[in-house]
Amino acid sequence: MMRTSLSGRLFNGFNAVVLALLALLCLLPLVQVLAVSLSSSTAASAGAVKLWPVDLTFESYKFVLGKPEFPRAFWISLERVLLGATINMLLTITLAYPLSKEPAAFKGRTAYVWFFVLTMLVGGGLIPWYLVIKAAGLLGSIWALVLPGAVNVFNVVLLLNFFRGLPRELEEAAFVDGAGHWTILWKLFVPLSMPALATLILFTVVGHWNSWFDGLILMNTPEKYPLQSYLQTVVINRDLSLITMADAATLSQVSDRTLKGAQIFLAALPIICVYPFLQRFFIKGVVVGSVKG
Repeated sequence: MMRTSLSGRLFNGFNAVVLALLALLCLLPLVQVLAVSLSSSTAASAGAVKLWPVDLTFESYKFVLGKPEFPRAFWISLERVLLGATINMLLTITLAYPLSKEPAAFKGRTAYVWFFVLTMLVGGGLIPWYLVIKAAGLLGSIWALVLPGAVNVFNVVLLLNFFRGLPRELEEAAFVDGAGHWTILWKLFVPLSMPALATLILFTVVGHWNSWFDGLILMNTPEKYPLQSYLQTVVINRDLSLITMADAATLSQVSDRTLKGAQIFLAALPIICVYPFLQRFFIKGVVVGSVKG
């Protein structure tokens, strides 16, 4: 076994301390929000809650889940993630496969690659983007949140580079055995590219789940807002409609702060649950998918 020098151990220790501090900086705000959401309205309003609940109560969660606004927005975001991630990954895979071929095997490949890369460098702007979606008749529908970003060129570039790193001998052997391109793609390339695909799925799911701006612009009524757009109206614009609908007994247990904390934590919970299962693929997928040009 190789021995690590003193300077190497000090460097590793310094990195561990810095990464631990960064992890705490990311984790502590969420812990504080959770503590506020589980505290009584009196403690939260007085600012007495730090990193542990004061006068533990689940009334804020019962109140939020008992009203139709939050579950409806949650379901819209879930529908958006399922549709968006499925469509995005299908288009990304089928687009990355031909673009991963050598120019000799796919004539015009370089021109197609530059066509897509230019879309990352030059954008049409917010108003043309909105007008195109409106002209397509998508305003107010779930497809307005899914189709405009159906092809993520950054994900395509990552995946095509991953495909190019796979041994060409496997593809040639499959051709010799009589397999066509579709068979090679779905039975050879896709199973071998699970680290990259898991990484792209994570990017796509988080992107759809956290998106809020397009929901505000493209949805006609607040009843059609996805979850993050709904939270923007509640947390940033201080929509107190939930509080005004509460009775006196409920107001003694919940407050504006505790309700916001409960909604923010519930909105972050799905990503917190999904990320650990995909995290082990994350580094390998990004690194391997970016080393070939």
